[in-house]
Amino acid sequence: MERNFEKLNINEFITNSIKEIQKTSGQRNVICALSGGVDSSVAAVLVHKAIGKRLTCIFVDNGLMRKNEGDQVEKIFKKLLNMNLIRVNAQDRFLNKLVGISDPEKKRKIIGEEFIRVFEEEANKIEDVDFLVQGTIYPDVVESGTDSSRLVKSHHNVGGLPEDMQLKLIEPLRPLYKDEVRKVGLALGIPEELIWRQPFPGPGLSVRVLGEVTTEKLHIVRESDAILREEIKIADLHRSIWQYFTVLPDIKSVGMCEGERTYNHTIIIRAVNSIDAMTANWAEIPYEVLGRVSTRIVEEVPHVNRVVYDITNKPPGTIEWE
Repeated sequence: MERNFEKLNINEFITNSIKEIQKTSGQRNVICALSGGVDSSVAAVLVHKAIGKRLTCIFVDNGLMRKNEGDQVEKIFKKLLNMNLIRVNAQDRFLNKLVGISDPEKKRKIIGEEFIRVFEEEANKIEDVDFLVQGTIYPDVVESGTDSSRLVKSHHNVGGLPEDMQLKLIEPLRPLYKDEVRKVGLALGIPEELIWRQPFPGPGLSVRVLGEVTTEKLHIVRESDAILREEIKIADLHRSIWQYFTVLPDIKSVGMCEGERTYNHTIIIRAVNSIDAMTANWAEIPYEVLGRVSTRIVEEVPHVNRVVYDITNKPPGTIEWE
């Protein structure tokens, strides 16, 4: 489907997409690598509307997601939307591969390669599969240089899975921008909590734990992030700040707790506003909100005695620390 720059009619788009998916897939089975992100989720639900149980979604839980996200994905797709979902609990497998690895690019590569292995293993168990659903959207196509667009960067949603799988692609969201994807998702009945999910890096929390990734460090960054998100929502800032999260740097500092000296971890709060992620400005969170977040983190998260706020724009900094 080509990009039409006239205003999108959501219901018409859904109706036409369903017809096109049915025509393309015929009676063959279809698989989808479901991440729980907005794009892959909306693509999966749209294809499910078209072909029902002939779609199987494979969700690889790598143990690097935010608090309760794996359970949330399973609940929404398996129980609420009644879709075929295979959840692969591969947490130990990924963490074992990351032992002793501190370099961020090596972490990304290891996680990407292991994901492909796990996905292939599960996909090969399903018979008569000819098609793979991907959540490619219009900016992905532009950034990857597909068709006549100028090459900007290689994008993870375009050609991200192994070529030897010999599957044809179904990319129902290819003509859409992100805001249009969200409108389609809401029209399809996907819960708002998933539709408004913030951008999340492919390697997950592994790039928000600076240095080597361990179970303890993941617990610290996961719990601190949950506190930040909870307080931002209580303050009714969750729709006005584009992205916010915590980072665990590979440093410790001296502190005091109940009159005793401590030497524990520091947590960094990162919050930015952006339109396209190419540039970003740090978000001016009210001091009282920052104060509550800081107090809760040092009181509720073990082995943390200091919280700092990153006020760096992009450029010169990047949104993520790794």
